[in-house]
Amino acid sequence: MEALKQRILAEGVNLGSGILKVDSFINHQVDPTLMMACGQAFAQLFRPTNPTRVLTCEISGIAPALATAYALGVPVVYARKTKPVTMPETVFLTTAPSHTKQREVSIMVSPEYLRAGERVLIIDDFLATGQTILALVRLATAAGARVVGIGALIEKTFEGGREALSGLGVPIHSLVRVVDMSDGRIVLEE
Repeated sequence: MEALKQRILAEGVNLGSGILKVDSFINHQVDPTLMMACGQAFAQLFRPTNPTRVLTCEISGIAPALATAYALGVPVVYARKTKPVTMPETVFLTTAPSHTKQREVSIMVSPEYLRAGERVLIIDDFLATGQTILALVRLATAAGARVVGIGALIEKTFEGGREALSGLGVPIHSLVRVVDMSDGRIVLEE
């Protein structure tokens, strides 16, 4: 997606250790026009999978997931990292490593909003090692739902995430692929 590529090249910052800062348009401040365009692109890619829900993880996945769900006309559910008092006692719970927090985080979904028989499309901001997405897959599986596709705004191809997810047998699409971040660079796939 050309608009996303241009924003990454213009505003993305390579912080080293594989961390790409895109806070000015995705992760802290969100460009709604760009996110809606990304959501439309995902909807076009995944509409044939007939998803009934979009699933993501808070907080950075919410904007692209919401835009995608809106374009598909389905609800979006996001896995929470802390349990509010409004959530039922029994939840679907797993852990995932956080690259930016440098620790394991718990993620959970209420069984009220992720049920057996759902066709789940997972959308996130990044596909790096694939561990967060695999955690979302575990939540969907625990609920008895079926994952029908995986989408990421940005894929860091050199971190092996696509390979970690390949055994799932579902379509995996990223809108932009970063192929190299060595020496402070941000190199995108043509």
